[in-house]
Amino acid sequence: MGKFPTAVWLIIIGLIFTTATPSVARNVIDQIGRKVLVPDNPQRVVAMAPSVTEIIFDIGKGHCLKGVTRFSDFPSEAQTIPKVGSYVHLNLEKIVALQPDLCIAINDGNPKEVADRLESFKIPVYVIDPKDLKTVMQTILEIGKLLNADTEADHLVQNMQSRIQQVQALVTKTHFRPRVFFQIGITPIVSAGTQTFIHELIEMAGGKNLAEGSIFYPRFAKEQVLKLAPEVFIITSMARNCDFERVKAEWSRWPRVPAVKNQRIFLVNSDFFDRPTPRLINGLELLLQLIHPELIEGRQPT
Repeated sequence: MGKFPTAVWLIIIGLIFTTATPSVARNVIDQIGRKVLVPDNPQRVVAMAPSVTEIIFDIGKGHCLKGVTRFSDFPSEAQTIPKVGSYVHLNLEKIVALQPDLCIAINDGNPKEVADRLESFKIPVYVIDPKDLKTVMQTILEIGKLLNADTEADHLVQNMQSRIQQVQALVTKTHFRPRVFFQIGITPIVSAGTQTFIHELIEMAGGKNLAEGSIFYPRFAKEQVLKLAPEVFIITSMARNCDFERVKAEWSRWPRVPAVKNQRIFLVNSDFFDRPTPRLINGLELLLQLIHPELIEGRQPT
């Protein structure tokens, strides 16, 4: 950016932004307990994680987004918004240059030092910290309140709650809980422990998570997985370019595994399981179909 060092440009832009900051603001407490002074009507928002981008579009406020992170690919409109780096490696200079009146960050991934630097330029940063479906829905309501989209957020959460209740009602019809192995990493083999969205969705869909335990994302040797004898085998990964069909074919070489023997080894869209957004409910409905097809009676997940 010209002949000045980056740090100088950041200071100049920050000073410009400070003079343009709306005087009408309110104090709120974010999800990690910080007091944040946010504008009453944010118009220039930077979403610092793909899940935040998705939620903002879901509540009808996509037009307020002036910056998003690299893998913000849903909905498709998000792909045209200027990128500010990945959610782990944010570009502070690009964020400040966009002159946001609000940044929405996520505690699990965004570097704390970036939020601290942004706030030193008087750019408010509201941090979310969703841990399960309940707090995902709470996050949607809070973002709705921040962006004056309370009604849209309420309707969205009500729809999510209704769909969850439908799944729960079906699961109560059976006491059988098939053993599920959910592979999210290919090399090494990685699954999801108890304190993850994936575990919650498997349990809620009437399955037993074979990777449950205190380790968030435990690693397994192939022999360990075979010994667990999963009845339902689900494969996905956050690495979008992996050859999932090849991995499925490799597991299919073990016909003594119940999931292989009964042709219950499946590939799924990782976005339904690794992003704390309303699409987790799509993941829940899909898991119900895969784990308990006998309960679905020909219905397809929404």
